[in-house]
Amino acid sequence: MSGYVGDHAVVLGGSIAGSLAARMLADAYRKVTVVDRDELTDGSDPRRAVPQGHHIHALLARGQQILDEMFPGFTDELVSLGVPIGDFGTSLTWYFEGKAIKKAETGLTCVAAGRPLLESRIRRRIKGLSNVTVRELTDVVGLVTSPDRRSVTGVRVQSRAQGSAEEVLAADLVVDATGRGTRTPRWLVELGYPEVAEERVKMDLTYTTCHFRGPLPFDPIGDDIALLPVATPEIRRGAIFARMPDRYSLSLTGLLGDRPPTDHEGFLAYAESLPVPEVYKALRDAEPLGPPVSFHFPASVRRRYERQSRHPEGLLVMGDAACVFNPVYGQGMSVAAIEALVLRRHLSQGPPKPRAFFRDLARAIDAPWDISAGADLGFPEVEGRRTFKTRLGNAYITRLQAAAAEDGELSAAFLRTAGLVDPPQALMRPWVISRVLRGSAR
Repeated sequence: MSGYVGDHAVVLGGSIAGSLAARMLADAYRKVTVVDRDELTDGSDPRRAVPQGHHIHALLARGQQILDEMFPGFTDELVSLGVPIGDFGTSLTWYFEGKAIKKAETGLTCVAAGRPLLESRIRRRIKGLSNVTVRELTDVVGLVTSPDRRSVTGVRVQSRAQGSAEEVLAADLVVDATGRGTRTPRWLVELGYPEVAEERVKMDLTYTTCHFRGPLPFDPIGDDIALLPVATPEIRRGAIFARMPDRYSLSLTGLLGDRPPTDHEGFLAYAESLPVPEVYKALRDAEPLGPPVSFHFPASVRRRYERQSRHPEGLLVMGDAACVFNPVYGQGMSVAAIEALVLRRHLSQGPPKPRAFFRDLARAIDAPWDISAGADLGFPEVEGRRTFKTRLGNAYITRLQAAAAEDGELSAAFLRTAGLVDPPQALMRPWVISRVLRGSAR
């Protein structure tokens, strides 16, 4: 891109979505300021504002590809820090209905880094950009607009340092990446704009994570990365058991009010109830590094900014502030990376136009939303809008997963879609359908 499209862009939120937005904005604006209420340390501990940071996070294949494009050598850097990597189809063992799908090479890279480490390494790259400033321990008080309220012209912020006064950061563009606690919908109503339409899928998820010291007395993972018993309508308890850079971690998942316990004995008893006995066998005599920690996730929420009849110029929304996905599917960080590419494409055409940006953002969100929300709606008690497409898709995917237990080609096709590399429509190619039907006949 030649030249700048503006003088100053402000990003609200310094997490992964905000950092990736700042990376794109740095090529288009003379100055970029990232504002976050936390102290953004470069350590390995989760931030207070990211309670889910204690738990296992997945970087899907498409997310890994984009991060390597944005930050050359990023995966190699993680490997140098001891992060395990492997192929999504051979280094992970996926279980559906208690049965493993057949392992197969996909050519897609799985990176087993925790959220705090990924976030800190991305932030280091951002801080290395000469025109990016990170304002830590700073609260966002509200938006600043033109007198007619048709444009956002900045934000009001206040440092958390004692005695600090409120100040205004003037901006040509403001990007809200503050996550699920976003206040943009409320601010828009206060400015006289319509309420932002929302779509919710209520699954009442709780996941509880405990970290264990290695080596394990019994290690079913070995040189691989993880075992993943996936919750299904027939077998409703799920888990992710993973080898991390300096530990082993187990995240237990419970839907619809089923809450994995936070006491050690109860945690292990829940693990023993999984359809994969190797998980409990590996951890029953292992040394925990601390007590189990729980996180409650009531619903996936998609905010439909693309359906607004009016929206102020100079204000965009990205990341969890636009769409919060069920974390079990590991989509959040990778979708944030995909959204950053949408932002880059619009910046290449000049100052972004919100309505056009939100239309393209919605297209980018469609596939991961269909995958995760659609799968959740396969549980009859989950609340949400079920279409014929959703019901048909769930019936078909169940058959595909069953057939993949004996067919590595189907495993690879499924994982390329789950990794957001191929669209869901790829699973409806004639050769895939024929193999699913043959598997069903067997």
